[in-house]
Amino acid sequence: MSPPRLQLAHITKRYPSVVANSDVSLIVQPGETHAVLGENGAGKSTLMKIIYGSVKPDEGTVNFNGQPVAIRNPQEARQLGISMVFQHFSLFDTLTVAENVWLGLDKSLALAEVTRRIVAKAGEYGLEIDPLRPVHTLSVGEMQRVEIIRALLTDPKLLILDEPTSVLTPQAVQKLFVVLKKLASEGCSILYISHKLHEIRELCTACTVLRGGKVTGVCNPQQETNESLSRLMIGAEPPPLTHRPSNVGEVALAVERLSLPREDQFGVDLDGVSLQVRAGEVVGIAGVSGNGQKELLYALSGEDVRAEPGMVRLFGQGAGRLRPRARRRLGLHFVPEERLGRGAVPTLGLAHNLLLTRDDAVGSGGWLRIGQLEQQARAIIERFKVKAGGPQSAAKSLSGGNLQKFIVGREIDASPKLFIVSQPTWGVDVGAAALIRAEILALRDAGCAVLVVSEELDELFEISDRLHVIAKGRLSPSIDRAAATVPQIGEWMSGLWEGAASRAEEEGIHAQA
Repeated sequence: MSPPRLQLAHITKRYPSVVANSDVSLIVQPGETHAVLGENGAGKSTLMKIIYGSVKPDEGTVNFNGQPVAIRNPQEARQLGISMVFQHFSLFDTLTVAENVWLGLDKSLALAEVTRRIVAKAGEYGLEIDPLRPVHTLSVGEMQRVEIIRALLTDPKLLILDEPTSVLTPQAVQKLFVVLKKLASEGCSILYISHKLHEIRELCTACTVLRGGKVTGVCNPQQETNESLSRLMIGAEPPPLTHRPSNVGEVALAVERLSLPREDQFGVDLDGVSLQVRAGEVVGIAGVSGNGQKELLYALSGEDVRAEPGMVRLFGQGAGRLRPRARRRLGLHFVPEERLGRGAVPTLGLAHNLLLTRDDAVGSGGWLRIGQLEQQARAIIERFKVKAGGPQSAAKSLSGGNLQKFIVGREIDASPKLFIVSQPTWGVDVGAAALIRAEILALRDAGCAVLVVSEELDELFEISDRLHVIAKGRLSPSIDRAAATVPQIGEWMSGLWEGAASRAEEEGIHAQA
């Protein structure tokens, strides 16, 4: 028998405030798709970084293809045949897609050849991307496509994927699964991290569960249920959501024929976007990343003030030219998709990060009430079950999911009248996702108007009252969640809603009447 592709034995990694991995052992066979499951902060990312050479373990051994190895950096990992797609991307903003991919490949290849290979690989796997675009012009979803393509171009023997499907349509997910199953059949081993339990059960044949940095179980996920996997991961099943009938009130947000040309050559033109969000309802916007979500959210948050005042109205007031602070005074609070750099300052503590969108702890003369800030941050940490060392913990020290909980909690805790959130549960575990969605529904039930932009269709179907789809800068008419289906929304993501959309709109009007 051939030796295991990867064998970890007694891996331990300590940090000053936490033991990220404690005596972790893991075996991955050739051609096996192996899930690593655990809640946010369980130690999954640290373990993957140890395998990829980004982090050095304090104790334990790593064997690859039966040979002991000490992987000192990602370059050595790639030379062995290990590639990784990070949840938090490792891309240089000022370089193009092709230049970023080129950095991780054999330097004997010319940039033109790398560009050609990117186009071919992207077309083969349905991950279209322009190799000449600078990375800073890409949406988060498009950046993830770059990471996946870069990993696939190395022809890996072990491919590590961290939340790879969070930005794909259902059809694209199935296409990616075909690719991954083909890779596995050819002998490539895959380490797969996802909080989507149905994906793990469909794709993976083995699973190692981490809780608090320790291995708490090994199983075949195809013989488990979502409920049993949840119990293994968090010790319980997430509580079911209570979705009460909506009791809609006044129009909180009205967007009327919003058309804005792209601000850079790689952006998307907004074309006649119209929508309404009323108090006491959740409106969801679905779509494949890079179809105008970023441009629309900039116009709604106040980061882009080029719109005519009447194109964006908040509670009846023309707000198209208002900056973010002025919109917050009207009751709008906003959560962007980029956690680090836009949603939080990486080097600042959690308490001081409250100052990005909250000024109630700023006294006369601009003096900060530090005690009040820390008290507010401590309350958010407790309410949203954020795993952090305390209010002074730097934002960058938190796992992605825990930082997401804090940022969402910061805005919800401000008691908004209109709450706009992009990718509310991207990269968070099932327990944390259930908590965030329950808080969003509680906001709605308290009379807040909520707009959710997400590429997670299951999420939108779970919490929305009405749905739109955005494609190529155009927005579909709304459709009641009860009348929508996943295949239909997936089709609309390609912009194919003419005719079908008008029928759905008529049915929605009749239902409201």
